[in-house]
Amino acid sequence: MSMRKDIADKAALDQLIAEATGVLVYFSTPTCNVCHALRPKIETAFEEHFPKIEQVFIDAAQTPEIPASLQIFSVPTILVYLDGREFARESRNVSVPMLIEKIRRPYEILTS
Repeated sequence: MSMRKDIADKAALDQLIAEATGVLVYFSTPTCNVCHALRPKIETAFEEHFPKIEQVFIDAAQTPEIPASLQIFSVPTILVYLDGREFARESRNVSVPMLIEKIRRPYEILTS
């Protein structure tokens, strides 16, 4: 099962990305209603389809230096890293099925 972590600084995020097979980074803010509605769908989809991808949730309002360093200017924004490299970046209107299809094949190659 994928692990959920809350990351508070860029160095910790960079270390996780470098060490993990895959990392989902979910940026949101407490006032973003779309973020709160989308998060459980993303969590469930990734637990079901991509159990080896670590899940990280970052409050962009509390730690603005992290999204700024990654050129993230809106929420929700989802970054998916596979084997240390950014593979997917989705913002605002995120389609969970399309994100799953985008990641499925490279994930299978990486984890088989």
